[in-house]
Amino acid sequence: MQKLTNKEEEIMHILWKLEKAFVKDVLAEMEDEKPHYNTLSTIIRNLEEKGYVSYTAYGKTHQYFPIISKEAYKKRFMNTAIENYFNSSYKNVVSFFAKEEKISVDDLKEIIALIENKK
Repeated sequence: MQKLTNKEEEIMHILWKLEKAFVKDVLAEMEDEKPHYNTLSTIIRNLEEKGYVSYTAYGKTHQYFPIISKEAYKKRFMNTAIENYFNSSYKNVVSFFAKEEKISVDDLKEIIALIENKK
């Protein structure tokens, strides 16, 4: 899986949400700084070349759909982030969020219970 740009990732989130969409549908869903229609079309074609989306042709119009699931992308993204920023240590990830006060004691207890129940 090739790395996505921020704009490509934004578009993938829209396609995962819509499941199938024409370029105009994706454009309508975009909130910040909407690109020109042709620019968006090019970005979506790049996603196709990278193997993230495919399409069904209706004459000259294409309806795009994701071929990589959000879960598969999330798994790859998280594994890469943990590897690159936390030395492949999940302990370091949890410690980071604890130090940043982004995770509570109750959240940690829930995580421990999840881990213990998987055994």
